[in-house]
Amino acid sequence: MPLVKAFTGLRPAPGYVEAVAAPPYDVVSQHEAREMAAGHPWSFLHISRPEIDLPEGTDPYGDEVYAKGKANLESMREAGVLLRDEVPCFYLYRLQTARHQQTGLVAATSVAAYESGRVCKHELTQPAKEDDRTRQIDSLNAQTGPVFLTCRQSPEFNALAAEVGATEPAYDFCRDDGVQHSLWVINQPGHIDTLSRLFEGMEHLYIADGHHRSAAAARVTENRREARSGDEEGPEDYFLSVIFPEDEVRILDYNRVVRDLNGLGPADFLAKLEVGFRVRESDTAVQPQKRGEFGLYLDGCWYRLELPSDAIPEDPVERLDVSLLTNQLLTPILGIEDLRRDPRIGFVGGIRGTQGLESCVDSGEMAAAFALHPTAMAEVMAVADAGRLMPPKSTWFEPKLADGIVSYLLD
Repeated sequence: MPLVKAFTGLRPAPGYVEAVAAPPYDVVSQHEAREMAAGHPWSFLHISRPEIDLPEGTDPYGDEVYAKGKANLESMREAGVLLRDEVPCFYLYRLQTARHQQTGLVAATSVAAYESGRVCKHELTQPAKEDDRTRQIDSLNAQTGPVFLTCRQSPEFNALAAEVGATEPAYDFCRDDGVQHSLWVINQPGHIDTLSRLFEGMEHLYIADGHHRSAAAARVTENRREARSGDEEGPEDYFLSVIFPEDEVRILDYNRVVRDLNGLGPADFLAKLEVGFRVRESDTAVQPQKRGEFGLYLDGCWYRLELPSDAIPEDPVERLDVSLLTNQLLTPILGIEDLRRDPRIGFVGGIRGTQGLESCVDSGEMAAAFALHPTAMAEVMAVADAGRLMPPKSTWFEPKLADGIVSYLLD
């Protein structure tokens, strides 16, 4: 079974891509999705968040929600808004902002490779989210949310991407957030053979974002294997993915906010920090520039916290800044031990900047905020290569992939 393969993608008909493309289902709330889709009947949010077409208060995991998503997908296909390519294709997908560009390959990736560890993961999944994505795939008989994968740098892929990217794209549009999305259809047999061979020669692919989607795809595969006869390959043996070279991936900081200081006043809290950290007040917001450096926003003031170099271990997980903050501060001083379940901690993506941290504290919702240095892609790969898992909310990938540009049908 090949690592990746071309497939007959389901995608917007000419002239419809801007009406269809939508943010990923898990980066917008139900309220935001309702507002964004209002007056836009072809928005992919009607498929990825179908509860928006049902009365407010509807259980988002109710049977009627999955049935509505299926009906909406069928309606868009019947209306000719979504069309299926006639021959198997790869797709080149480029995301571009004012300061960043990344180009990846849309492909069907082997579930068997995921199960064997050739597609490496670095996070645990939450059962409720995994159940939801499994039901969504089953009801739609399609995978509509791509898994964001990365691969090692490849000059050969870069050269082919440059060649294809110099031609006219099938789609080229800019969303309200300023991200330009471009897609090229790769249906030339020579290019397909080259790409298939190139990726087959790679030892590993790495999940950057989409652990729940990939886990759900594997569950669907397992269930359907039992229902089919023989050992023949089926479409469910693959999952929808976009694969970017490691050097093009952009990871922003994933910051922490806490609701209280564990019974300490600001002065006592700062005094405890000085035992393990070098603490300096800052006249400006602190955006950490190196490992072991953190920004603290407390009581209307910014502080720069620095750990001594000998306090940073060599272990690939323990040396991560997200681990250092937990092990040196959140747990021993604030008593926060379980980042997945403790209601006293929150997480703020770096896309909101230091202003987002300040607003959390200034509003009174949170007592303090911590700015972190972004996790590097090399660190993510090192953890995955070691067969280890990263702490929760370690990476914030930006820009986000759009839903609805290409979907993978399981028939």
